[in-house]
Amino acid sequence: MSIQECIRQDFSGRKRFHFIAIGGSAMHNLAIALHRKGEHVSGSDDEIFDPARERLSRYGLLPDMMGWFPDKITPELDAVILGMHARADNPELIKAKSLDIKIYSYPEFLYEQSRYKTRIVVGGSHGKTTITAMIIHVLHECRVDCDYMVGAQLEGFDVMVRLTPEAGIMVIEGDEYLTSTIDRRPKFHHYHPNVAIISGIAWDHINVFPTFENYVEQFREFVRLIEPGGTLIYNADDLEVCKVADIFGKTRALPYLVPEHEVRDGVTYLRTPDGEIPLRVFGKHNIANLDAARLACRCVGISDADFFAAIGSFKGASKRLELIAEDNDFAVFRDFAHAPSKLVATIAAVKTQFPNRKLVACLELHTFSSLSETFLSHYKNSMNEADIAIVYYNPQALKHKKMPPLTPQIVSKHFDRPDLSVFTDSEQLIIHLQELKKQSTVFLMMSSGNFNGLDLSKL
Repeated sequence: MSIQECIRQDFSGRKRFHFIAIGGSAMHNLAIALHRKGEHVSGSDDEIFDPARERLSRYGLLPDMMGWFPDKITPELDAVILGMHARADNPELIKAKSLDIKIYSYPEFLYEQSRYKTRIVVGGSHGKTTITAMIIHVLHECRVDCDYMVGAQLEGFDVMVRLTPEAGIMVIEGDEYLTSTIDRRPKFHHYHPNVAIISGIAWDHINVFPTFENYVEQFREFVRLIEPGGTLIYNADDLEVCKVADIFGKTRALPYLVPEHEVRDGVTYLRTPDGEIPLRVFGKHNIANLDAARLACRCVGISDADFFAAIGSFKGASKRLELIAEDNDFAVFRDFAHAPSKLVATIAAVKTQFPNRKLVACLELHTFSSLSETFLSHYKNSMNEADIAIVYYNPQALKHKKMPPLTPQIVSKHFDRPDLSVFTDSEQLIIHLQELKKQSTVFLMMSSGNFNGLDLSKL
């Protein structure tokens, strides 16, 4: 049986899938992708927020009621897909186990759907969403059919998961966080890449990886799981990544660095053998991300010339140095940066792109790591390049995560910046931001959350 016949056999016949915790970022995209492919899809969740809520509703997949309903689990189901949000005592999960229904986590399911395809998997503590998005964009521009899973919205793409019988390539953003409540392996350990990328290693998720060594080991295992004959593309500017790459062997390991470029009049130009290319993204970290994407595209037959011709139109991924508003010499950018290394890179990128403007950098502490006092010391000096530095956190987030309270004084001490402003009330934060001078200023709003519902476009 040929590879294409194997793929078509996997996709043959209309099947029934039930999603436990359908409202998750990746889960709802996968549910919509299967629905669009013609499968029967149902789901449950105890809470669903926008944009997942609106998108599930648009496709008729939003559950009628919030909560868990074991009656939805019947022998007619072909499989249950389990989200990270669901707990081990979830009544629907217990019912599925009792009926011996096949249970997949979404990374397991993605692997099953792509096992006969060439899998490009992008891992790393930072940059993986952007690199994944760049690869997808270039393949799309070069008319190369591919399936994909990426964790952010891309312009021109409605759903961020695509599964088809035709595509011979699958591009996957490889998250190192845990798979599910019944599978404590990192998600990217399931994908067995043919082409693997590691963009950087900076300790994160301290609630599940208690030591830096334990965190790094997850990337070593990711490398060990590369398919025989596969390729590793790695960031040669990151010492920890280089150490991990050493275990793979030199013959199939491709290093990348920041390629030559220049910033002129607020535009970054990439230098290529065929001349300069103006880019719509900026920052050294993004230019390095671009080089990783180039090498990955080369592995699946895209020439460098075609890559450069396509990458100039890439506008970036949602919440990755995303321009929210601008007027003359005033601008607001939103970025997903939340870990210390991401802060440093993102602030430096904006400062380099707009050297003659004042930079107001505002960070929301939202993740478990960033709200942990034992981890806060890693933020020392991380916002020093900003002209004005602001930190916000919501005390309710600490309660929700069942963490001990933090005081603004503790936060300020660990950032080690005397003029740092710390806010715990979003309304007071808004007032402060509105009082700041807008002329010749760039506002950089960084968070993996939403600043307690702050509408950045109205800032």
